[in-house]
Parts: sequence; C-alpha cells; structure tokens
Amino acid sequence: MAKDRMTLLELARKSGSDSELDFLKEGVKMLAEAVMELEVKQKTGAEKHERNDGRLTYRNGYRGRSWDTRAGTIPLEIPRLRDGSYFPSLLEPRRRAEQSLLAVIQEAYVLGISTRKVESLVQSLGLNGISKSEVSRICAALDDEVERWRNRPLFWRYPYLWLDATYVKVRDMGRVVSQAVIIAYGVRETGEREIIGLEVGPSEDSVFWKEFLRRLVSRGLDGVMLVISDAHLGLKEAISTVFTGVSWQRCRVHFMRNALARVPRGAQAMVSAAIRTIFAQPDRDSACIQLRRVADNLKLRFGPVADQLEEAEPDILAYTAFPREHWRQLYSTNPLERLNKEIKRRSNVVGIFPNSKSVIRLIGAVLMEQQDEWEIGRRYFSLDSMKKTLEGAQEEPLLMALQT
Repeated sequence: MAKDRMTLLELARKSGSDSELDFLKEGVKMLAEAVMELEVKQKTGAEKHERNDGRLTYRNGYRGRSWDTRAGTIPLEIPRLRDGSYFPSLLEPRRRAEQSLLAVIQEAYVLGISTRKVESLVQSLGLNGISKSEVSRICAALDDEVERWRNRPLFWRYPYLWLDATYVKVRDMGRVVSQAVIIAYGVRETGEREIIGLEVGPSEDSVFWKEFLRRLVSRGLDGVMLVISDAHLGLKEAISTVFTGVSWQRCRVHFMRNALARVPRGAQAMVSAAIRTIFAQPDRDSACIQLRRVADNLKLRFGPVADQLEEAEPDILAYTAFPREHWRQLYSTNPLERLNKEIKRRSNVVGIFPNSKSVIRLIGAVLMEQQDEWEIGRRYFSLDSMKKTLEGAQEEPLLMALQT
C-alpha cells in the first residue's frame, strides 16, 4: 500500500495544472487496477507469481476493456482466469449506465438523429469508445424487438384495411436504389387503429404485394370488408387475388390527381370543384346521380375525364356502403399519408440507408412508437358505429363481451 501511495505522489508531482483531468484519469485507473488485483487474489487464492499449494486457479493473461467514466474513457486491462470467469465489481454499475446510454442512443436514432451526430454527442461528453460503427451496432439491438412486433399474431377482426407505400433510398450492391416501404394499417372491430404490417422491397409489383398480404393472412388477419388504396396495378391484382369478395375503395385523392392531369391548368380548379360535389352527397344514390351529372357536363370539353369518372364509379364510391360516420376516413388513404410524412421526416435525416435491414429497423421503431400512442388514445371509430359495420356478420364472443 505504501508503494501505491508513493506511485500516486510521483504522478501528482509530474502533473501540472493543465493536466488535472489526465491526472484524475490516471488515478482512477490505478485505483481500478488495485481493486482488480485484490479481487483476482481472492479468486485464485494466491498473490501474483506466488507459489501456493492452496491455489484455486491460475491467471491467464488480460483482456482490454474501455471504461467510460465522468473523467473520460479509461483503458483497463482486466485479468483473465484459466478456470472460471472474472468481471470487476467496480464495473457492475457501468452495466446499468451502459444500458441507459444504449437506450439514449436508440431513442436518438428513432427520432431521426443520424449516427454521425450521435457519435459527436457522445464524444463531446468525453467518451471516445463509441464510433459511428459502434452506434450502428447498438442500434441493431432494436432488430429483435422490431421483428417480434412485425411478426406478432393478429387476434382481432379488421373490417377496414388501408394499404400504401412510400419510397426511400437504399445502398444495394454498391448502387443507390429506391426501395418501396409498404405499410398495412387497419381498424379493429372495436374501433381502434392498429399498424399490422411493414415490409421493404425493390418495387410494388403484384408478386411483392401478394406475398405481403398472404403473410398478413397467415398471421391471423381476418374479417376484412373494405380495402382502401390507390389504383396501382400490382396492388389491385394482389387485393383481388388474396381478398376475394372484399370491396375495394380507390383513394379519391389519388383519383383526383389522375383526373386533373388530363385537364389544362387553367380549368383544374373548376373541374376539381365539380368532382368534389360527388363526395358531398348524403347517400349512395345521390352520389351516383351527381357523378353522372358531373360526367355529362364534362363530356363536351373534357371527354377523357368524364369517361374516367364513369368507369371508376363503383371504386370511388365503395365507401358509401358503410356507415356515414366513417365516410370521411374511408374514401382516401389520408390516414396513411400522414403516417408516411412522419416516416419521411425521420428517414430524411438518414438520407441513404446502408441496407434494407436498417430501413426496417428505423421505420419499424417509428411505427411501434406511433402504435403506442394510438393504444392510449381515443377510439378511431365508436363501438356503436362499428356495430353498424358488422351487422350481418357473425359476432364473436370477444366482441360481444367488449360491447356489454
């Protein structure tokens, strides 16, 4: 012990006022090494290099370990044992602190802060053991949780199902490509919203959509009565194949964009106002009559738009077969569009994702966060209005119990 005091005194004499932090780090390092030597002595039953018949085991070199402290990062050499294991007791609190740090880094990642910015933040705290690659490794710990959430069983019936896609930039085989992120979002029979599916793929072709929808069915998706989406050919084909006999609502926002693309800019406001009157009608019959009236008025100047309206009538008015309380949410994919905007806000910070797995990690975590907010929020549709939707369908005991 006297020898240790002399070593510390020599260190103090060599240290000037400009190196007080270095002196503190060296002092902490020496103290840690002294503690480790005492603990290893108890484990082995002998001093270092001591011959002792009562020895329990032998030392077996050292392993390096960085110790992040308030004084900065301190490199330690932790003794290894030939038989058994040893972990310094003074590093046990670090395990809890490390978990807290991991949680902060993961939360920052989900909030859209880039890994480079997280690295800079950590290093500004005097910790130099967490590089950009280490931050990415830490964030990969989210993968298991996201995968469990993506593949969870679906227990409810989902009368309404929205499907949509957004695109992100991903690095693939040395090239930067655009990949589709497809999301399924439903309303349970009890009126709450739920994000039930997420997948990433090279394009929105019918094969990709069919695999996605079949995977939802295999997880328990049931009771779908209306699917809301845009008119992408691959998606339409997949819906008609997987959900035979289910109504399809073509998003009126996407339909309006397609229709106005055929109209000169100066007349777009007038045509848009005329089409909107169709969706303002109080019932299905009135909406059908108004659609034909608008189509007749447009035929002379905008024949292609009139033909498009008449052809799309059953698809853009499918929502009118359901309770009027739900119409505003059913006639478009706007609920998913808002979700896509939040995804874009978070993913734009990343810019180009290194691979598809990192896309699922970030967007999956964002969607899980959104789902948590929905779980504690109010119902999307009331139980009474959902009961109207389910009239004629066989009510399961669970739904009956919830409604009483």
